[in-house]
Amino acid sequence: MASALVLACGPRAPKNYPVAERSDVFDVFYGDTVPDPYRWMEDDTTEAVAAWVAAENAVTRSYLDAIPFRDGLKQRLLDLYNYEKAGAPMKKNGKYYFFRNDGLQNQSVLYRSDSLSDMKGTVLLDPNALSDEGTVALTGIYFSKDGKYMAYTISRNGSDWSEIYVMDPATGEMLPDHIEWCKFSGAEWYGDGFFYSAYGVPEDGKEFTAMNEGHKIYYHKLGTPQSEDELFYENLKYPKRFYSVSVSDDQNCIFLYEDGMGAGNLISVMDLSRKDRGFVPMVDNYDSRYMPIAEDNGKIYIYTNYGAPRYRVMVADLSSPSIGSWKEVVPEKEWVLSSASVLDGRLFLTYDKDVANHVYVKPLDGGEEKELALPGAGTVQLSGNKDSDEIFYTFTSFTVPGVIYRYDAEKDASEVFYEPKVDFDPYDYETKQVFFTSKDGTTVPMYLIYKKGLELDGENPVIMTGYGGFGISLYPAFSTNYIPFIDNGGIYAQVNMRGGNEYGEEWHVAGTKLNKQNVFDDFISAAEYMVANGYTQKGRIGIMGGSNGGLLIGACVNQAPDLFGAAVPRVGVMDMLRYHLFTIGWNWAPDYGTVDDSEEMYRYLKAYSPLHNISNDGTEYPAILVTTADHDDRVVPAHSFKYAAQLQWSDTGDAPKLIRIDSNAGHGGGKPVAKAMDEMADIYSFMMYNIGMNPKF
Repeated sequence: MASALVLACGPRAPKNYPVAERSDVFDVFYGDTVPDPYRWMEDDTTEAVAAWVAAENAVTRSYLDAIPFRDGLKQRLLDLYNYEKAGAPMKKNGKYYFFRNDGLQNQSVLYRSDSLSDMKGTVLLDPNALSDEGTVALTGIYFSKDGKYMAYTISRNGSDWSEIYVMDPATGEMLPDHIEWCKFSGAEWYGDGFFYSAYGVPEDGKEFTAMNEGHKIYYHKLGTPQSEDELFYENLKYPKRFYSVSVSDDQNCIFLYEDGMGAGNLISVMDLSRKDRGFVPMVDNYDSRYMPIAEDNGKIYIYTNYGAPRYRVMVADLSSPSIGSWKEVVPEKEWVLSSASVLDGRLFLTYDKDVANHVYVKPLDGGEEKELALPGAGTVQLSGNKDSDEIFYTFTSFTVPGVIYRYDAEKDASEVFYEPKVDFDPYDYETKQVFFTSKDGTTVPMYLIYKKGLELDGENPVIMTGYGGFGISLYPAFSTNYIPFIDNGGIYAQVNMRGGNEYGEEWHVAGTKLNKQNVFDDFISAAEYMVANGYTQKGRIGIMGGSNGGLLIGACVNQAPDLFGAAVPRVGVMDMLRYHLFTIGWNWAPDYGTVDDSEEMYRYLKAYSPLHNISNDGTEYPAILVTTADHDDRVVPAHSFKYAAQLQWSDTGDAPKLIRIDSNAGHGGGKPVAKAMDEMADIYSFMMYNIGMNPKF
C-alpha cells in the first residue's frame, strides 16, 4: 500500500507530547458537572501557556519537516502562486485606482493611473513598506465624495483591530489624522470628516481575548486629534451589537445599522434635509436582513429577504421610509438572489443556480432583464458605482484565476480587460458537480475537481472542505493551493452543506441551533457518497475547514473517525459551551444558540462540541493537525489549545495529534504571502502524507 511506503520513509507520530497540566476547574450546567481541565489556557499571556506553545510548535515542526516531499511541495506552491494578480480599477476624481501584486509580494500594492490604458500606474500606497515581515495589511480604502482625500484602514498581525489613516491621493502626502482601536469599521465620509465605529481601549493583556462590548459610532473632523472626536451614536441598552452608518452617494441621507444579535438587522434613516427628525426607523425587528443598495431622487432601493427567503429588491420613499410603505421592484424567484447593486443607473442582479452565479441587468425604472454572458459556472464580483458608465466584473472558477472584464451596458457586451497568466492549463482539469443524499434525505450539492482522464479506481486520495454556517455560500473559486494535490492524482471536493445561503434562508436555518447536526450529517454523507461511488475509500480522505469550518472538522472527526485519514481544523470554534464569552463570540449565538438559552440547547451543544466529545477508549482517530494563531481575536486560540491538549491526553490511537500555532498572525485575513505559503505547505503535506500519498516534485 502507498501509505505503508510513506510511513516507512517519513515521520511517525510522537511517542510523547508536551505535558499540559490538568486542573480541577469545572462548570455546572443544569445539574451537570462539566470538567474544563485546560481553563488556564484561556489566558494566553501567561508564561505557562507560552512554554506549552513553544514546546508544541517544536514537536509539530519536527514532524512536518520530516515529511519527505514537504520542501518540494512548498517550492511548487511558490512557483504556482508567483503570477501577477490585479484587482478591478475604480475611478475617483478623474484617476483610476487598483491593487496589484507582482507575484510573491506579501501584500498587494495600491496603484494610481491617469487612464485605463496604463495598468502599470504609479505606487500610491505599498503596505509591504509598513512592516519588515509584511504583517501589516491594508484592509480598506475610502475616498471622500469629491475624491480629494482617501482614508485607509490597516490591520496588524492579522487582528480584527484596525487603525485609520488619511492621505491626499493626488500627492501621496499623509495627513496627521490617526484613529486607533476601530473594529468592524471603515471610514464613511460626510462633510469635512468621516464616521467610524470603535470600542473603548482594551485592558492591557486582554486586547485579543476580552469580550467586545459597547460598539460606538464616532465622527472625526479632519485635522483634529482622535480625543476630540464626537460620539455620534451608542446604544447602552444593547452593548452586544454592532453599530455603523453609511452616507448616500448624493449626501441626501444617512443610514444607521444595528446588527449582531439575530437573523437579520435593524436599519434607520436620517433625511439630511430634515435633520430635526433625527433617525427614523425603517424596520422594527431582527427577523430579516436589509441592505440599501442605492438612493436615487428620494427613492431608497433595498436588497432584503423580508417576506422572501430567497431575497428580492424593494424600494422605499425617503419621505415615508417605514417598511409598511415599501414596494417591490424585483420579486423573489426560484433561485437565490445572492446580491444586488445599482451601477450606471441599472440594477445588476446576481442569482445562484445550484451554487453558480448568473448575472442579470435590469433598468431601474422597470423593463426586460438581460443575462450577462459568462464563461461558465463560476463566481462573479461586480465593480462600479451608481452614476458611472465604467463597469467591471471579475470572473473566477476552480480553473479560471480571476479574469477581469469590462462591460458596456449600452451594447450589452464584455471584453477581457485583464487576464492573469498561471503556470497550468485549465483544460487539463475537470470540474464536476454532483448531488448526494444526506442522512435525512435532503439533496446536497458538491463540486469535484480533478485531472481529466483520472481513473476512478476506488482508491483515489481525496481532500474535502466545507463551511456550513452563517448564511455564507461557498462558490467556485480558484486557488493554486490544490493544484499540486490534483496533479498527483487527487480529487478536491467542496461541499455545500446546509447552514449556508446556497438555497436561501431556509437552507441557512436548516443548519443552525437545534438543526446544526444537519451540517455534520451533510459532510459525512458527502464522504460516504465518494466511497460508495468508487471515487475513494475510507482512510484516503483528508478534510479541512476554517473557523466555523474548523468546528465542522472537529465534530465530524468525533462522529465518523474511521472515514478519514487526515483532518485539519483551522482556527476552529471547538468549545461550544464557552465560545460566547470571548471577543465577539456572542455574535454567533443566532447560529449556534448558547448554554444560557435552555437546558435543551445546552445538551444539544454539548452533544457535538468538538472539545467535549473526544473519545478516550482507543478509538482510532485520523491524523490531526490543529492550526491557530496568537493574534486571532475572532476565534481566540484557547479553542484550539484546549482541543489539542485534550486530543493528546486522550486515547485515540497512534496517528499524530499535532497543533501548529502561528505567531504575528490572526484569523486569516491579511496574512502575508510568505506565511500563507508556509502554512499551505504544512497543511497539504500533512494531509497528503497521512492519506497515503508519496508525490514527486
